[in-house]
Amino acid sequence: MSAVMTSSMPSAVTVPRSALGTKGWSMVLLAVIVVTALAPILNLLVPADSVFHLSDYALSLIAKIMCYAICALAMDLIWGYTGILSLGHGLFFALGGYAMGMYLMRQIGRDGSYKSDLPDFMVFLDWKTVPWHWTFSESFIAQMLLVVLVPGVIAFVFGFFAFRSRIKGVYFSIITQAMTYAAMLLFFRNETGFGGNNGFTDFKRILDIPIAQPSTRMVLFIITGLTLIGFFLMARWLVNTKFGRVLQAIRDAENRVMFCGYNPLAYKLAIWTLSAVMCGIAGALYVPQVGIINPSEMSAAAGIEIAIWTAVGGRATLIGPIIGAFFVNGAKSWFTQVIPEFWLFFLGALFIAVTLFLPNGLVGLWAQLRNGKKEERA
Repeated sequence: MSAVMTSSMPSAVTVPRSALGTKGWSMVLLAVIVVTALAPILNLLVPADSVFHLSDYALSLIAKIMCYAICALAMDLIWGYTGILSLGHGLFFALGGYAMGMYLMRQIGRDGSYKSDLPDFMVFLDWKTVPWHWTFSESFIAQMLLVVLVPGVIAFVFGFFAFRSRIKGVYFSIITQAMTYAAMLLFFRNETGFGGNNGFTDFKRILDIPIAQPSTRMVLFIITGLTLIGFFLMARWLVNTKFGRVLQAIRDAENRVMFCGYNPLAYKLAIWTLSAVMCGIAGALYVPQVGIINPSEMSAAAGIEIAIWTAVGGRATLIGPIIGAFFVNGAKSWFTQVIPEFWLFFLGALFIAVTLFLPNGLVGLWAQLRNGKKEERA
């Protein structure tokens, strides 16, 4: 069957190399050293007046972008390697963030404005007890399970019915965006128990440790960086397996895959659910470092931005979406500080330019420049 499968696939299917190679593993090791050693030294040990000092703001910004990079990597697995464009991954990111936020809100305890065991917004609404879905919110382990289970189960159920009905292309993108918009409207309502349009904020502790102290923020930074590296290695391994090659075949010629005896539903559902879980974990890491989660994180624009990061960096490259997330959000940080009124114009122009002139993104541009230099030398 595998021989038939290989011969039947169109030439567009690319089979990546099975290993990172010496250079690739060297870059991974360098990234680990930067995250676990260099960043802590520059932030905690280097004096604040030194040019080499990494400020708390810069540390928080990098941590936030690393969370976004995890989402972009998840998008690459379903869009770049499977051909499924989702505009609803902002929902999964926000669900993971809300699961973490619920725990952090209960960690506030009586340090809130109303000196109550209930979160402040519940006291303001004159609630006497927490809603049923807050039952396990005081347990860190239970909430971390919900970070994985809630996005995973919702993605599985939604994906099962969508893929079984063979909904794909622009229609799938539209219904994922509709699902996200419906969830956003639900979370905006005060009676749902998620803080309304203000969401969750003013966190004090995590695991009974002050969340604002430098050592806590550094530990969260390191965990985020290692999680991003771990997901990259997992994705790299996954796309090089038989499973990954079938995903690429589905992207390029789904009907041929079916004729060869494979069931696309199982493959698409598995990678769709995995990408949702990755976004949920990214959201859980995002909230304690940024300090807020509200329904705007699951807006339609949030889902579109994830797709933009992936396209700008380069689809089906794994490293491209990570680069795209850092490039776009780094530019956003600079524009919103210097010339905020031009940020949306820049973002729109960037996406148009990438679509028209750089279909393979920044990674593709780098490959073209490198190949051009090799040809000149030859």
